[in-house]
Amino acid sequence: MSDLLDGIPDDRRATVRSALTTAFGSAPLTGLQRVAGGASALIYRIEIARRPYLLRLESLQRDEVRDPDRAYRCMRTAVEAGIAPALYLADATAGVAIMDFLPGRPLSDYPGGALRLVRDLGELANRLQATSPFPPVADYLSVLESLLGRLLESGLFGPGLLDRHREGFERIRQAYPWDGAALVSSHNDPHPGNILFDGKRLWLIDWETGYCNDPLVDVAIFSLYFAASPELEDMLLRSWQQRAPDRALRARLILMRQLVRLFYGCSSSLYAAFPPHTLAPETDWTALAPAEFRAAIETGQLVSGTPATQRIGGKVALATFLAGLARPEFEEALVAAGQG
Repeated sequence: MSDLLDGIPDDRRATVRSALTTAFGSAPLTGLQRVAGGASALIYRIEIARRPYLLRLESLQRDEVRDPDRAYRCMRTAVEAGIAPALYLADATAGVAIMDFLPGRPLSDYPGGALRLVRDLGELANRLQATSPFPPVADYLSVLESLLGRLLESGLFGPGLLDRHREGFERIRQAYPWDGAALVSSHNDPHPGNILFDGKRLWLIDWETGYCNDPLVDVAIFSLYFAASPELEDMLLRSWQQRAPDRALRARLILMRQLVRLFYGCSSSLYAAFPPHTLAPETDWTALAPAEFRAAIETGQLVSGTPATQRIGGKVALATFLAGLARPEFEEALVAAGQG
């Protein structure tokens, strides 16, 4: 075991050895391989007596977002609901979790194509929101306000370049009918990298951002990646809500998509600047289109998770937010969101 564990950082090796013993007793470790993972975790495919599992080592930093105790509580709830892979150990103090390793297949191979995929994603969101509520964090609008404030002070963007983002955010916050009593269990980051298709069904993975949130947050993220047409959006909303969407719901989805874009833009940009950066500030909004950015990652032109890619992705999201403010349907959504 000790030779294979040489692939684990020195300061986490004893923790991993203890976790493996707790989860599997004296069964031998027969394989260990680093795999791509989240920005704040080390992830490995391990084999115990030739059977594969996934080992996740959380960052030792702790804040309101990086909180393994909350994340593991959310993951356990998702496991019980059949939404996340089986869990064998989750030690929040040590920041280590062991779960089933499920080989993934491209979502483009999903049987039934895009329409079936969005239908099943909507049903997945519905099932997640029917679970017992996840632990709360500060409400999404307050978190977003804080992120935008930090970005404004970061020096990553030239003077005045974020003014329209701040104005747009304030307009959305005034119009969106936020209901703190209606929050539900939410993954909060179900982008394609956190959706696993094992050849038979869908799973959600990586629960570090799980907490109670507005019901439309996960649905809005699904719609950004998978529901580019009115037909797909309609299927997503129908399967999630179990009834036909009305005008007010469609308006709220438009506004929530804007909030999600702003959240990703702020968080990705700030991550790219940590530790303290020496980057020249951005001076304009020339950026890749979202589809071009995703294609660059898929083809290997950009490496997912690196600070350079995070900075590009942050600018893409922030530029897309600006474009959304200029669309006629945005103005209409501001009026219609509170109706119904």
